[in-house]
Amino acid sequence: MTILIIEDEPKTGDYLMRGLAESGFAVRLARTGREGLAMAKEGAADLALVVLDVMLPGMDGWQVLAALRADQATEQVPVLFLTARDEVQDRVRGLELGADDYLVKPFAFVELVARIRTLLRRGPAREDDLIRIGDLEIDVLRRRVRRGATTIVLTSQEFALLHLLAQRQGQVLSRSIIASQVWDMNFDSDTNVIEVAVRRLRRKLDDPFPVKLIHTRRGMGYVCDLAPVPVPVPDAP
Repeated sequence: MTILIIEDEPKTGDYLMRGLAESGFAVRLARTGREGLAMAKEGAADLALVVLDVMLPGMDGWQVLAALRADQATEQVPVLFLTARDEVQDRVRGLELGADDYLVKPFAFVELVARIRTLLRRGPAREDDLIRIGDLEIDVLRRRVRRGATTIVLTSQEFALLHLLAQRQGQVLSRSIIASQVWDMNFDSDTNVIEVAVRRLRRKLDDPFPVKLIHTRRGMGYVCDLAPVPVPVPDAP
């Protein structure tokens, strides 16, 4: 299985190709968006993952990603954006268009390899288009949320938070995991951004309904489930 790099900056492209090859991957390199798209379609049967720059000549990364997702042969191939565009709206746009991960330049090569291996472990199938937990229904592709007959309007950040919790239903997610997955940042114990975001999500998702879905495990994190995860009781001495 092959990793396709689509990168127009010569030094970066050569560096990635050499480094990934030395890490044990089969690698191909395209210098333009159109060339990369053609190579992806021609080699779709053996394509494991695409590492894609955004700022490409002629056909940019956004257009390449849209074309990959619109083609049945490549719609399930994982795509990792690797770009100097570090604005939050760029990361959100990439993920909403169907990218599986987004890494900002400059980057640590070991982190890139770790992210690639994580994506490859997920296998070729993409996530379910519909997630259901009790009366909660999440339409992943259309980014729509309902509880019963009620449509719940969420911001992009609130949707990302709910999606993460729902994907891992029943698992307690620490604040550091949530921070890295939703905000792409290292956890800072002095900030309450996660608590504020969870509180806002609960106001929309839980407060109007008798059955609560988002539960707090004090000192551990948050979990999405129909019932709160029981706190373990220590064995008697």
